[in-house]
Amino acid sequence: MHVHGFVAPTLAVALLAVHGGAIAQEPVRTDSLAVDSLRVEIVRLRATMDSLVALVRELEAAPAAEEDPIERLRAAAEAAARAEEPPADEPEDPDFVGRQRSLQALNPEISVTGDILAMLAEGEAHQSNFSAREFEFAFQSALDPYSRASVFIGHHRHGANALDPFGEDADEGEEEHGEGGVTEVEEGYVEWVNVPGGFGFTVGKFRQRLGSYNRWHAHALPGQSYFLPYQTFFGEEGLAQTGLSVHWLAPFERAGAYEGWVEIAQSDNAFFGQSSRLSYLAHLNAFWQLSSATYFEVGVSGLTGTREDGTGATAGNRLLHLEAGFNWRPPERALYRELNVRGAVMLNDRDPIGAAPETSSALGAFGLAELRLGRQWWVGGRFDYVENPLDPAQDSWLFAPTLSWWQSEWVRIRAEYDLLDGPTGRRGLFLIQTTVAMGPHKHETY
Repeated sequence: MHVHGFVAPTLAVALLAVHGGAIAQEPVRTDSLAVDSLRVEIVRLRATMDSLVALVRELEAAPAAEEDPIERLRAAAEAAARAEEPPADEPEDPDFVGRQRSLQALNPEISVTGDILAMLAEGEAHQSNFSAREFEFAFQSALDPYSRASVFIGHHRHGANALDPFGEDADEGEEEHGEGGVTEVEEGYVEWVNVPGGFGFTVGKFRQRLGSYNRWHAHALPGQSYFLPYQTFFGEEGLAQTGLSVHWLAPFERAGAYEGWVEIAQSDNAFFGQSSRLSYLAHLNAFWQLSSATYFEVGVSGLTGTREDGTGATAGNRLLHLEAGFNWRPPERALYRELNVRGAVMLNDRDPIGAAPETSSALGAFGLAELRLGRQWWVGGRFDYVENPLDPAQDSWLFAPTLSWWQSEWVRIRAEYDLLDGPTGRRGLFLIQTTVAMGPHKHETY
């Protein structure tokens, strides 16, 4: 800063000397014009001198030049590196610490689902008003990056839904299993995922891929029970058997999504009577995203196996299942508006056992619509129709409107009215269904 204070006045003096020399070299003029010119030149020199003095003062008042930002970053990096270095008196390798007390991290996810009914049946106002229909315990775990396991143990009462399409005794299940219900393994299987080629494998006892809703657990259904065709052909709990399932996702990217399943299982369902032979199921599903808010899907399933009666006589038994679904859910209003429409047709073709002269066929169908009214409210309705596979001359239908309130993800309360018409007459049933889920299982719909 002293340099600036010395150089600037020196330059000013030199400037004055130059200008003074130039004036001295001019001839002396005594007239008034010469005096005026000299005065103007002196004023200009004073202005120049004032500018130089102001510049010098500004330089003297200015702070020192800032540090180079590159150097500043280097210094900060060096300081951080020194802070991360361990002290010289500590070993570089830390001591081994056992994790024996952290083994609970290996435990599976555990959840419990409860399904409780409060019912009022026409003509039976004071009978079977409450039923703790089912409590389901779920254990699920990712075993490793390639496989996962699931076990579902349910305690439930047979006949608790009070829907008997062809007048069967609702107490028959309780007489067989006891009034307190029965506890059994509903599903228990291992899945292999991320298999090359888009394949997946499942081994164990599982709900089979017959359409969409047979795969769902009862507490997740859009109504209080499985559709009448499922109950009539497969029993109250639907189709669940033990075997192998192979899944394949087709590698198509632009023309929709296509999936296929092939399942081989040991016959263990009312559909096959007392047979324990193998049964075979195939399911194809096609999915198309029509827009950001809508999609459409179609599925076709085929099931075949051997039916056996109490005498040991056997016959073939087949079922064809066609299903279609449409969903509308605008992304900007997904929490408040949604429409789901589905329908299916089933045909059960049974070969005669023994001396029966003809093949017996039974038809089943259902239609469903659900509309989301708000964040917590849903309104819906379904219509089911089914023929009796033991007597195709008999049929039964059900109309069931519903109103559901989701208190949260883990609590749902549904009001439903079931109007059932069958060979024994018409019957009405009003019920309140309360479903709760504890743990991560929630209302799993696969």
